[in-house]
Amino acid sequence: MKKFEQFPEWQWQIPSHFNIGVACSDRHLGTPQADKIAMIVEDDVLGTSTITFAELARKTDQFAQLLRNLNVKAGDRVLIRLPNSLDYPIAFLGTMKMGAISVPTSTLLTAEEVAYLAKDSGATVLVTDAPAWLSMEAQLVGGLKDMPNLKHVLLSQTTDTKPHAHLNLLSLENALNVTHQCDEAHKTKAEDPAYLVYTSGTTGYPKGVLHAHRALLGRQPAAQYWFNYAQAANTTDRIMHSGKFNWTYVLGSGLMDPLYLGKTVIVHEGKNDAQVWLNLIQKHQATIFVGVPTIYRQILQKTTATKDDLPSLRHYMSAGEHLSDEVLSQWHARFGLDIYEAVGMSEFSYYLSQSKFRPIRPGSAGFPQPGHNIKLLNPETLEQVTAGEEGMICVPLDDPGIFLSYWNLTEETAKYKHDGYFFTGDYAKYDEDGYIWFLGRKDDIIKSFGYRVSPYEIERVYKGHPDVADCAAVGEEIEKDKLLVVIYVILKPDAVTSPDELLAFGKQHLAAYKTPKTVYLAKDFPRTKNGKILRKDISPNIAIAKSSR
Repeated sequence: MKKFEQFPEWQWQIPSHFNIGVACSDRHLGTPQADKIAMIVEDDVLGTSTITFAELARKTDQFAQLLRNLNVKAGDRVLIRLPNSLDYPIAFLGTMKMGAISVPTSTLLTAEEVAYLAKDSGATVLVTDAPAWLSMEAQLVGGLKDMPNLKHVLLSQTTDTKPHAHLNLLSLENALNVTHQCDEAHKTKAEDPAYLVYTSGTTGYPKGVLHAHRALLGRQPAAQYWFNYAQAANTTDRIMHSGKFNWTYVLGSGLMDPLYLGKTVIVHEGKNDAQVWLNLIQKHQATIFVGVPTIYRQILQKTTATKDDLPSLRHYMSAGEHLSDEVLSQWHARFGLDIYEAVGMSEFSYYLSQSKFRPIRPGSAGFPQPGHNIKLLNPETLEQVTAGEEGMICVPLDDPGIFLSYWNLTEETAKYKHDGYFFTGDYAKYDEDGYIWFLGRKDDIIKSFGYRVSPYEIERVYKGHPDVADCAAVGEEIEKDKLLVVIYVILKPDAVTSPDELLAFGKQHLAAYKTPKTVYLAKDFPRTKNGKILRKDISPNIAIAKSSR
């Protein structure tokens, strides 16, 4: 094993009382940071808007007081369905400031899905924008009998609301403007519930994942071992994030974590386009860019930008799905910098990552961040596996980053949290140098002819093909308990490669038992709201061509 310099032991400092809303805004009052820009939102329709830390502190105080005035109690849930906007951190942080629980959701959700989340969470308040409300109102009101707790709807992007027969409908802007006297923030314990996120719902209904206020502190190792914040006291980092706030990945790395540390956040609302990110980075002199592999691929494929076009940027980060070797190498060639990956989940945000402290090993997830003492265990025996062996990623239950519980699912919580660990369901292995290789969930791993094949390994190889835009490897059942490894491929627009050639490519670069036996060409994949591929829904029905051997 190579003798890398050991990471220093992380010393957790979790106070008895802690509040995320206060920590992300009020923490900077009385310092030079108070008058600095906390967030910049670029909206294709509404233009540019900004807010300072002092303004954010005041606005979140007003939102918290507004909830109190509406008789919302500590522990009540506030459902937030907003586009990327300044109202998002105001509502998200303000809710937690008064001791209620924020429930961030996606703007892609239908009225039926919003109604389900409102019912499941027992939300008292819905915060949404006026255009969305117009599209959802009839269906939501029609289902109010199933949402007995929902009493208030706060609307952004409007100052004109009329009395509603069934709900207290208020303009968020108007309501905040007339809220002047604000009580102190609720003194929450670090262990108290803070926010409730819902999984993407890859099976059945989405389930709520409840996090404590300590979750923000639990992500602080990432600030040092995944981010690369400027150390100079007079340097202000500007973090450009390409995602939407409803996603756990973005809530952490693009909202809570940077604001807690006094950094400026830049987000976009509107049409996604490769050139948009370059324009915004240039306009706002971003120093750190946080994205997903798809964004990086698009920039490489659809622009001619180089390092000279983005002189302010000095650190790139990625999560959400695996970054291919091809993108990593091409990015370094064009921009002169690496992209640092991290792995996380709704229950435990980005705890594995690459960092500037150790060389990137393409295909590897890097190392567990200091403080996150994960174990790779045999879930049957609870024994640690050795280097090269596959084990389930298990997290000690005393890790501050671990979620509290699955919302109203006691048995489900007990299924994954027991024997002193959270059993993630994700599998990985260590190599001889201590790098961790992420294999995915047990149900993703393909069992073919006695071999266990990780789809991520196959996809990593195929994403290195110059004509492949995206791909997904799955097991195809040819008869009972007999699976073949197959791969579905989306080609780049100008590609000329045939399915036969892609089959040969797999034989050339993969062990025989890993080589796909069929290559399907597809135009797109079934995906979750956040863009992750739904492997279980992939079938030959989506194929436009194929080749088998």
